[in-house]
Amino acid sequence: MPTSKEAALAALGKVIAPDFERPLTDLERIRDVSVEGGVVSLTVELTSPFKERIEADIRAALQGAGASDVRITWDVQVPARNILSDDPCPSARNIVLVMSGKGGVGKSTVAANITLALGRAGARVGLLDADMYGPSVPTMFGVMGRPTSADGQRFLPLERFGVKLMSIGFLLEDARSAVVWRGPMLQNALLQFMRDVDWGELDYLVLDLPPGTGDIALTISQKMRTTGAIIVTTPQEVALQDVYKSVSMAQKVGISLLGVVENESYFVCDGCSKRHELFGAGGGLKVAEFAEAPLLGQIPIDAAIREWGDAGTPVVQAAPEGQVARSFLEIAERLASRVSAQNLSSAGGLRIDRSGGVNRHLPIMR
Repeated sequence: MPTSKEAALAALGKVIAPDFERPLTDLERIRDVSVEGGVVSLTVELTSPFKERIEADIRAALQGAGASDVRITWDVQVPARNILSDDPCPSARNIVLVMSGKGGVGKSTVAANITLALGRAGARVGLLDADMYGPSVPTMFGVMGRPTSADGQRFLPLERFGVKLMSIGFLLEDARSAVVWRGPMLQNALLQFMRDVDWGELDYLVLDLPPGTGDIALTISQKMRTTGAIIVTTPQEVALQDVYKSVSMAQKVGISLLGVVENESYFVCDGCSKRHELFGAGGGLKVAEFAEAPLLGQIPIDAAIREWGDAGTPVVQAAPEGQVARSFLEIAERLASRVSAQNLSSAGGLRIDRSGGVNRHLPIMR
């Protein structure tokens, strides 16, 4: 029996939005529903560029209610962070930091692949290499050359795979030359990359931060309202002790924690297909519990990540259907939902912490 509009709306009431985990109908994200000859047409409002999962849920619900076909029009509006009048990069709707207190945990690999995953979903994305001492973006994206300027005042970012890119590595005469700068020079360079680069309209600008709790992270917390940070760790205890410090710093300076990514979580033997946790287990979950943020996902040890990264084509771009790439795509989808939920539920503004330090924040917090 063909479905009716009432039956279609009842079926859609069972489809859950991934950001608030409530029915789409309760959130008023379904409109223009019509039924003609068993064909259901509707418009769905999304706050994330990821459509695959929600589309499958909508089609399954409507077909279960008797629809012979489902025609969906998407209205994707990524919610924006709280952008102040003096923000150095007001054209970026969201600024996502990728942080770690420990070097060598794969922070740049995670930043590059998550940015590409967001871009493949249809978002407008940029990646800023904020690690002035150890820039990785030129190598990981296989991009060399110098930024140009169309007006003589602002640089145009380089671009590859649809991602806008900026790195101190693009400005060095020799890629092997060391950048020997003190704190004030680092801060000025970061702000120039934010303010003096013509990023255009972006849904997500991802910043690959240097390891540790130094000048770059402090400058960001003081000069702009970011959407929040992802913390990257590996499972072993020696990494966790440094990563905890990065979490603590973010909490003290008012940077929201969007989630934790555990890299190098396990290795699957190609001979026996057994899962080996070479660096231990549960480290990412420990950091997530300490940060009071979700564990967004676990990335396995896989030679393809290193091989494609060294070749200048991150694995999400090189082999998007592979299991490793799927891990990054799932993390990016969860991240996008977290960003949307936080922006939509945020009251905005500053509040004073009068706890006397009990809440582990500086006196003014976001």
